[in-house]
Amino acid sequence: MDIENIARICYEVNRAYCRSIGEDPDVPWPELSEQQQISYMAGVGFNIRYREAGPRGSHESWLREKRHLGWKHGRVKDPNKKEHPCFVPYEQLPTQQKSKDFIFCTLVHLLKDRDDIPGETI
Repeated sequence: MDIENIARICYEVNRAYCRSIGEDPDVPWPELSEQQQISYMAGVGFNIRYREAGPRGSHESWLREKRHLGWKHGRVKDPNKKEHPCFVPYEQLPTQQKSKDFIFCTLVHLLKDRDDIPGETI
């Protein structure tokens, strides 16, 4: 399965998880900006290359990318201000947010070797 398909599936599972914990989910994958899709695919690529990094490493990679793009900590997620409440060290994340990282990493590794779902093999 290719990186884009893995990213799309992980993203949509994350949206469902957000709904289940009472968060307002983001827009569906096709409505994301190209930059947002690239960011999600970068997270998939990181987790494929650095499997041993796990949820903590995945979050730290996300932090580095966001920092590079000018994001900072904020009480609520605000793409216009480039603020995000999860812009903190992994240890400071609430359990529900750590769960997102765990689910994301697990899905990447479950899906990367699938050949029964259409898409180019990685």
